Amino acid sequence: MQKTTWKKALNILACGLVGATVLIAGCGDSKTSAAVAEKPAGKQEQQLSSARNTPIVRAAKKVGPAVVGITNKGYVRDFFNRVYFTDKGTGSGVIYDKAGYIATNNHVVEGASEIIVSLADGRSVKGKVLGADPATDLAVVKIDAKDLTVAEFGDSDTLQVGEPAIAIGNPLGLEFRGSVTVGVISSLNRSIEIGDRKFNLIQTDAAINPGNSGGALVNADGEVVGINSAKIARGGVEGIGFAIPINTAKPILKELQERGRVARPYLGISMIDKAIAERFGFDVDLHNGIFIMKVILNGPAAKADIRSSDIILNFNGARVKTTGELSAKVAECKVGQTVDVVIMRSGETMTKTITLEEVPEGYGK
Repeated sequence: MQKTTWKKALNILACGLVGATVLIAGCGDSKTSAAVAEKPAGKQEQQLSSARNTPIVRAAKKVGPAVVGITNKGYVRDFFNRVYFTDKGTGSGVIYDKAGYIATNNHVVEGASEIIVSLADGRSVKGKVLGADPATDLAVVKIDAKDLTVAEFGDSDTLQVGEPAIAIGNPLGLEFRGSVTVGVISSLNRSIEIGDRKFNLIQTDAAINPGNSGGALVNADGEVVGINSAKIARGGVEGIGFAIPINTAKPILKELQERGRVARPYLGISMIDKAIAERFGFDVDLHNGIFIMKVILNGPAAKADIRSSDIILNFNGARVKTTGELSAKVAECKVGQTVDVVIMRSGETMTKTITLEEVPEGYGK
């Protein structure tokens, strides 16, 4: 209903503005409408002064054509338990390779039976999810199309607090596709905890609304420096949006493109820290460390002779006191890496050496 209303309104507005030329050809004739619109647009561009042709205008022109709309189609049930194949949601994506590779968010494509990619030039093509990583909320979609505009990735490590930040995406759906909002880089390495994982994100006050997810955060040089991912939407909170730094995203996108998933190390234990123990009333002396509740059979910890009831005090040279700290340290390591773990067992401190292995598919589900 909302889409039809917008199209009607825009159509009526177009008919009222373009005058007799379009009335003769008919407002439904898209070719004629496009031809009429091209000339004023070109004229405006020629007359644009240097004061108006700002870095933000140039950046939007450069990256805008590489930002796409992504429609997630799938089966849903209504109130009467009837099944429908319909749009489950709409997000954004960024074309980063002429072969048709698109960076987006995992939650944009999650659970999709079909993906439709809407290009900036008006084309709509089917897409295929090559890989997705819920842990970082990143995904790669592949399309088969020619003449694609590709965005240039920048260096997010060089970002400065206060420099311009430009968000490009499709807030509230495809009716507002290619919307550009501008703000500044509000903060760098903003730490957000989701479950046991800790993420360092770019914070910006450029408006990021539902539908912007997966779109581009761009610097004033027209380089993509982040993939817009989340927004704090609590009452009374405005101007706080987040993006995944592009330097963090690049190796993940490469791995998703090549193998469909990200290889991550794991210990193979279930654990609690002081806060969890106090919350659930566990009467254990943690010695300000992490208590191992269970060791997975044949996992990396088990192979290193780490046992349940052991207390982890130090991991790979770093003191760890919470499960979040330990998970973050493990995430910094690579599959196959050997690390020393200092534990306490029955009052005795000892060091165990663990060779980290890849998380098995389906582990923890």
